[in-house]
Amino acid sequence: MNLDNFGMDTITLAGPLEAKLRAIQDAGFTQVMLSAADLVGHPGGEDAAVAAVRSSGLRVTGFQVLRDFEGLSGHLHAYKVDVAKAMLRMCRALGSEVLLACSSTSAHAVGDPESLIKDLQKLAMLAVPLDIRIAYEALSWGRHVNEFPQAAELVQRADRANLGLALDSFHIFANKTRLAALQEIDPAKVFLVQLSDFMWEEIRSPDDRIETARHYRVFPGEGVHSTRVAEMVRTLDEMGYRGDYSFEVFNDDYRQLPLPMVAERARLSVKWISGLVSRRSLPARRSGGAAAVP
Repeated sequence: MNLDNFGMDTITLAGPLEAKLRAIQDAGFTQVMLSAADLVGHPGGEDAAVAAVRSSGLRVTGFQVLRDFEGLSGHLHAYKVDVAKAMLRMCRALGSEVLLACSSTSAHAVGDPESLIKDLQKLAMLAVPLDIRIAYEALSWGRHVNEFPQAAELVQRADRANLGLALDSFHIFANKTRLAALQEIDPAKVFLVQLSDFMWEEIRSPDDRIETARHYRVFPGEGVHSTRVAEMVRTLDEMGYRGDYSFEVFNDDYRQLPLPMVAERARLSVKWISGLVSRRSLPARRSGGAAAVP
């Protein structure tokens, strides 16, 4: 495993898109995870944002995020289909092969598995003409789907070649989902793995979970769940997963630091992870911080 296996997410960095792309590339990364805000919030408009990404030479790991798509009906469903089509169009313009879709948190969404499967099948069908894969992620505060085994079962039953899973270490650790369940998943159906850690052992309430997820994540090797991050990556590696890893790190402090400093922390995190995975015969060791890696 090396830098080519990993990408940074623009949400970790402050400043204009071009500066983020430059910092990510200068740190040695070859790919980037983008969000709709990168395009629609660009002062030059969507076309200028797409041009900046393409001229950077960075490969787009994926595009995020489609929210609250499944489980709706009537005019709410029609509205979300229109949103999905727009997201898919932007995804295609960036040259991304993956659109991230999160499990619904809507109070209006039903939890009937057949309805959820039908909607996921429709989303996958919309993506087929654009040659885009849908990576379905279980949010830890999802209304009906909040752990990856649930998402995996829906994806399996939907049975669409371009529909797979996005695994996010934060949501797995926040919900204390058993990592052994990873071995029950077909690695070919894992389209994206997002990595982060956080600084406290337990999350005591749904509100605390959301607050931590959106403001206090850190890079793997900097938090208190380092051994579990290493175990997760090692398990996926031994299963045969050879897809992309992206650092999904929402952190208010990082967005107040110089971009090169944050990107360097991400680079050191890659070094820390790679060192543990390459030493499979040794027990995973807890690290006090990625910056301490020699």
